[in-house]
Amino acid sequence: MSKIILITGGQRSGKSRHAEELALSLADNPVYVATAHVWDEEFRERVRRHQERRGPQWTNIEEEKQLSRHDLTGRVAVIDCVTLWLTNFFFELKDVDKTLQTVKREFDDFTAHDGTFIFVTNEIGSGGVSVDAVQRQFTDLQGWMNQYIASRADEVILMVSGIPVTVKS
Repeated sequence: MSKIILITGGQRSGKSRHAEELALSLADNPVYVATAHVWDEEFRERVRRHQERRGPQWTNIEEEKQLSRHDLTGRVAVIDCVTLWLTNFFFELKDVDKTLQTVKREFDDFTAHDGTFIFVTNEIGSGGVSVDAVQRQFTDLQGWMNQYIASRADEVILMVSGIPVTVKS
């Protein structure tokens, strides 16, 4: 049976660090699934710092879109992050409805395996309404996908200033 944990919050709220600590408390050799597409050098440096923080006990998988290609049966995995994963699909499909349908299917296929899946996501809609139409579309997409994952999650944790707040257990 799979277990789904969603960790959400704002930028620099401690989401990734908490997800990693949780994974290490559940398994000696967890999996880290990085969904980021590296667009520039500043982001490459962020990725490097994240990789450096994790030790050799981690199995690292770089997967921008097709999470279901990886059978993580019996493993504990951190998927970091939903926002970047959605970006990869939205950049290609350029349509909110198509992206949402595609990503929901991919999420369901990936989490159908027995394992513990810790998804990290962002609450980008908490910061106000963007003046840019594409950003508003993406914010809607992100919010709907967060709701979808949360509805299937066994646990939801909101990170506030480095403090985990249990929303659903």
